[in-house]
Amino acid sequence: MNYQPNERITPQRAHRLAHVETTRAALASAIDVVALTAHERADLLLMREEEKIARDVYLQLHDSWGLRPFGNISGSEQAHMDMILLLLERHGLSDPAEGLPIGRFNDPVLQNMHDDLLSRGLQSQAEAVRVGLLIEELDIFDLQVAASRTEKPEILAVYADLERGSRNHLRAFYRGCTG
Repeated sequence: MNYQPNERITPQRAHRLAHVETTRAALASAIDVVALTAHERADLLLMREEEKIARDVYLQLHDSWGLRPFGNISGSEQAHMDMILLLLERHGLSDPAEGLPIGRFNDPVLQNMHDDLLSRGLQSQAEAVRVGLLIEELDIFDLQVAASRTEKPEILAVYADLERGSRNHLRAFYRGCTG
């Protein structure tokens, strides 16, 4: 996880760090690394960047509106990015998000998606919440599609974990930001 030595470790952050380390340990204990299909490679790479879109948009919307769910959930999205990165590393795939600052993407389609979502979210607090809900619904859909195209237990476990997280994020947006 991208932890800076001078960064404050909150109970939430400690939980996220432990969760990523548990995933790391589970992947390390799995002996066989089976080659990925083209779909599995593409899905892992997309999920890494989709989680980055979520994290980046939430960080920027939190800076603009100060709504607590955006601050909290951006940390979870970083953990999601880290879990996908573990899978990329396990399978010898390059990280498409490596070295990219917040709000930057190599793929022009993903850059446009980020920019469009951020622009919408900056219109109002209510629109920001709608953007958060939309991002989580898109994540759930894409995770389900990706899960349907693999049989690898370690990938399925991470996808299921990320989907649970996205469902929790949906609830947090409804609880913390809506009427």
